Amino acid sequence: MIAACVSVAVLSVYSMVALAAPGAKVASGELSISGQVTVNGQKVISGGTLFSGSTIVTAANSSAIVSLSKLGRVELAPNSSLILNFTDENVTGMLDKGVANISTLAGVSVNITTKDGAVVVDGSQATSFTVSTKHGNTLVSTEAGLAELRAGGAAKQIAAGENATAGTPNPQTDDDDDDLSGGALAVLLAASAGAIIAIILAANNDDEFQFAGNPVVVSPAR
Repeated sequence: MIAACVSVAVLSVYSMVALAAPGAKVASGELSISGQVTVNGQKVISGGTLFSGSTIVTAANSSAIVSLSKLGRVELAPNSSLILNFTDENVTGMLDKGVANISTLAGVSVNITTKDGAVVVDGSQATSFTVSTKHGNTLVSTEAGLAELRAGGAAKQIAAGENATAGTPNPQTDDDDDDLSGGALAVLLAASAGAIIAIILAANNDDEFQFAGNPVVVSPAR
């Protein structure tokens, strides 16, 4: 009995060591912020890493950019909340509120859900699109590539320069200053223009997806 118990204890220790070994790769990204941003309810601190499964929330007049190395990047506008998941080949998430822009390389599939439906990218080409829930419904605009909005049993493909909506808008949710079709969209598209160019270059050169600047990164609360 004693020998059996010792064997089980030793096996358990070796199992924990194996799981914690440096070779066990965990999906992670880097977060660059402006203003007040939290991850899993904790204020952003410098020097950490953003892990898959994190909830990112931006306050008013604040924004966040998540760099996902060879996958692409995700941008959050002010007053947004997103649960972000990612692996080596796909990006998924749930946009609870606000506006998000997702830019990915060819070979990376995407699925971003809202209360109204899901925005899907099959990964056949580099794609950049914006999802907004500002007015109670879901508005999707594609800047590059091809996205698909699935809602209510129907699916609509959205090519570059096109947009589509799902759900019923609620004009009382936000004022006109936050309208995606106005100034907010112009600012977000200008910010993502560099990402689109970088996606095309990276797709042609097969280089790692990199972004300039000095990002501030965080570790989510466990």
